[in-house]
Amino acid sequence: MKACGIGIRVHSGWGAVVAVSADAGATQVIDRRHVEIIDRNLRGSAQPYHFAKSLELRVGEKHVADSAAASAQLALAAMRVIAEHLGTQDHGIVAAVIPLSSSRPLPGFAKILASHAMIHSAEGEFFRQAFREACVSLKIPVTGIRERDLDEQAKAVFGKEAALLKKRIAGLGKVLGPPWTTDEKSAALAALVALKNSS
Repeated sequence: MKACGIGIRVHSGWGAVVAVSADAGATQVIDRRHVEIIDRNLRGSAQPYHFAKSLELRVGEKHVADSAAASAQLALAAMRVIAEHLGTQDHGIVAAVIPLSSSRPLPGFAKILASHAMIHSAEGEFFRQAFREACVSLKIPVTGIRERDLDEQAKAVFGKEAALLKKRIAGLGKVLGPPWTTDEKSAALAALVALKNSS
């Protein structure tokens, strides 16, 4: 089975998931998809902290916990499907990576709700955590790289080839077709860094 890496660039309620391999030094995108991890039947699940702000504190905490459980289940189901699909192509996931924000550690729940900036930070971490837990459940080694450090990490791992690699990734959209946005490019680069570090 050939090794592949997965990058997951997370947004509110979904993630751009890109799987890459580097067999014989050739970068290849072997899967890519947008994975939604919110329960549309659960009101306020797309922005759980924003919604919790309008609730009494304990009710808000329960809402966030219920939303987290639903998102975790959906992320696990999606990642299992992706892993199985890659297996049918004779690829096994040896590393996953989630680009991270540069936010400070989160305070307690009440303090999060008191700050609009903290609410945004908490929701970003909320959905990253769902994907992180899914990888752990599937025994996929998962790490995080701060988004602003991604280029530096690529240089540390690939040396002088990092710039060429970024250019190659940017050009993949011509072959793969849309979507090939910053989400997919960042996820692909992060996945290649994780894949290289795992070898």
